[in-house]
Amino acid sequence: MGSVDGNTRNREGSSTVPHRSRTENPKRGVLEPEFPHLKMASTESRLQQQPSPKDAADLNFDYMFKLLIIGNSSVGKTSFLFRYADDCFTPAFVSTVGIDFKVKTVFRQNKRIKLQIWDTAGQERYRTITTAYYRGAMGFLLMYDISNQESFNAVKDWATQIKMYSLNNAQVVLVGNKCDLEDDRDIPTEDGQRLADDLGFQFFEASAKENINVKQVFEHLVDIVCDKMNEEIDIHRDPSPLPPPRGCAC
Repeated sequence: MGSVDGNTRNREGSSTVPHRSRTENPKRGVLEPEFPHLKMASTESRLQQQPSPKDAADLNFDYMFKLLIIGNSSVGKTSFLFRYADDCFTPAFVSTVGIDFKVKTVFRQNKRIKLQIWDTAGQERYRTITTAYYRGAMGFLLMYDISNQESFNAVKDWATQIKMYSLNNAQVVLVGNKCDLEDDRDIPTEDGQRLADDLGFQFFEASAKENINVKQVFEHLVDIVCDKMNEEIDIHRDPSPLPPPRGCAC
């Protein structure tokens, strides 16, 4: 998956990115590295060569959303991401080391949206690494395994971390994964829905293995992120009118 030396591997390519914090471009939500000299060098190299059709397509989007999948280890976060991004599933289990990501472009609400989806490690020893990536995330999939009571009990702790380290307006969907394991179910659907209501989250049960509700979960998360963003845009466009000036009191 990743490497313990702090580097993050992009599953769609062989290049690596430094394990350093990044800043947000407020105009488009695009992640930019905090290394100005590297950015300048990258710009100069683009001037020296014509962009390929694929590169041009990658730049053709209206918004970029940073999404995170979080939850205990072995709840199926990586399989869920692979099912959505690549429409594939493998039963082999390999724990994510640190953090990894995939990119997928979707069309929602008449906008072309580029999703940068981060797959985080669930083990406690990687917690300081993964929480560093919460900053700037616009949406979270908080996942538990319906056949694992411990993963369900940890949901509130994960929700607390979202409040501590992420944006105040970040949207969250609670996902009960592995709903294909009905015979091994430990957490009733009603309990998952009740917990989501208490936390103010949306709720789905899904299965990466059987491809149940995977696409629907991501689409719903993107939609509520769009709705929240549009609300904030409307507020800034139509500020509350100033009160009329008071008359002289003399």
